Amino acid sequence: MDQALFYHRFLFAFTASYHYLFPQLTMGLGLLVVILQAMGLRTGDERYDRAALFWGRIFGLTFVMGVVTGIPMEFQFGTNWARFSEDTGGVIGQTLAMEGVFAFFLESSFLALFLFGREKLGRKAHFGTAVAVWLGSWISGYFIVATNAFMQHPVGYETDAQGHLALSSLGALLTNPWLGWQYFHTMAGAVVTGSFAVAAIGAYYVLVDTSPPGDAPRESRTGYGRLFLRVAVPAGLIASLIMAFPTGDRQASHVAEYQPPSFAAMEGLFHTGEPAGLVMIGQPDMDNLRLDNPLEVPHALSFLTYHRWDAPVEGLTSFPRDDWPDNVPLLYYAYHIMVGLGTIFIVVMALAGFLLWRKKLIENRPVLWLVLLMAPFPFIANTMGWMTAELGRQPWTVWGILRTSVSDSSRVTAGNTLFTVIGFMGLYLVLGILFLFLAHREITHGPLPAHSSHQEV
Repeated sequence: MDQALFYHRFLFAFTASYHYLFPQLTMGLGLLVVILQAMGLRTGDERYDRAALFWGRIFGLTFVMGVVTGIPMEFQFGTNWARFSEDTGGVIGQTLAMEGVFAFFLESSFLALFLFGREKLGRKAHFGTAVAVWLGSWISGYFIVATNAFMQHPVGYETDAQGHLALSSLGALLTNPWLGWQYFHTMAGAVVTGSFAVAAIGAYYVLVDTSPPGDAPRESRTGYGRLFLRVAVPAGLIASLIMAFPTGDRQASHVAEYQPPSFAAMEGLFHTGEPAGLVMIGQPDMDNLRLDNPLEVPHALSFLTYHRWDAPVEGLTSFPRDDWPDNVPLLYYAYHIMVGLGTIFIVVMALAGFLLWRKKLIENRPVLWLVLLMAPFPFIANTMGWMTAELGRQPWTVWGILRTSVSDSSRVTAGNTLFTVIGFMGLYLVLGILFLFLAHREITHGPLPAHSSHQEV
C-alpha cells in the first residue's frame, strides 16, 4: 500500500474511532433520559426528574465532545479524500447536509431548552424537549448510517459524463436495503452503551455506601443508584438481545449476500464449506490460508447464514485476491471481539436482571462490581463493530464502484498526514482528560438537589 494512502486511512480511522466514543453514548442516553422523564411524569416523583437532568448534563457534555471531534472528520473529505469527495459528493453530500440541517439543530436547540428551561416550561413541555433531543440524536444517526450504507451497498445513483456519481433517487438512498438493519443494530449498540454507563454509575453509588441495604435515604446518591439500576438493567438486557437478534443476525446476512468476500474473512472461512462450521476461536494463518487451533461448531455457519444445515458457504479462495479485504486477520479479530463481547453483555445483564427481579441485586456486591467494571466494554464492542464494517468494505470506498487506492488526495504527502496524526493525538489526549475531569466532577455530586450535602451518603 502507498505510504501516503496508509496515513490517510490511519488518520480517518483514528479520528472516527475517537469521535464515535461520544455519539454512541449520547444516542443511548437520549432514550434513557426520555424513560426517566416519562416515569417522573407518570409517578410525580421528583427523583426521576432530577435523575433525567443529571444524565441530561452528562449528555450535554458528551454532545459537545462529539461536535468538537466530529467536525475534523468532515474536513478530511476535502483534505485527505479529495478524489472520493469529487466522485461521490453528489450523493453523500445530500445525507450529510440533511444530518446537519434536520437533526443537529433539532438536537442542539432542544438540548438547551431541556437543560435550562425546566422551571419555565412545566413538566409536560419539559418532557417534550427530552423527546425532541432523543429524536434529534437518532435522526442524526439515521442520516450518518444512510451515508455509510451507500458506501456499503450503493443505490439511487447514476454516473454523469465526467464519471462522477450523481443522486438519481433520494427515496432509494434513504430506503437502501442495507440501511434498515444496520441502523437498528447501531442504535441498539448505542442503547447498550448508555445502559451500561447508567447501570455502572448506579452500581458505583450503591457500592460507595456503607449503610445497610434497607437504610439508605431516598435523597442520597445511593437512592439514586438504585433508581439507575432499576431503569438501566432492563433497558440494557433488552438492547443487548436486540443487538444480537434480529439486528445483528440480519446485518450479517446482508454482508453474506452483498459482500461475500467480507463475510468469509469475518468468519475466517478460507475455503468453501459444504456445509460450513461456525468458528468460535482460532487464529488466521495467511501464509497457509487456514485457521490455527479452531474451535468449531459443525454446520452452524451454514444454518445461521442460509437457514439450512447443509448450505454451502463460499470461502475467500472462491474470490479474486484483489477483492479480499486488505487486512483479513484484523477484520476477523474485530468481528469476533464484537460478537464475544455482545454475548457477555447478554449474560451480565441477564444475571443482574434476575437479581433485580428477586430484589437481591443491591446486596450482591460481586455482581455490582461486575456491572461497574463492564462500563468500558460497550465502547470497545461498538468500535469493533464499525471496524468490522469498514475493514470488510475494503478494498473499496464505495463497494464495487470506487477503489480506496484511487480515493485519497494525491497531492497530500505521507509526511504532512503523519504530522497531522501526531497533532490530533496530542489534542485528543487533552480533550479526553478534560472530558473525564468534568464528567467525574458531575458524577461525584450526582443528581442530588443543590442544597444537599455529600454527607447524606
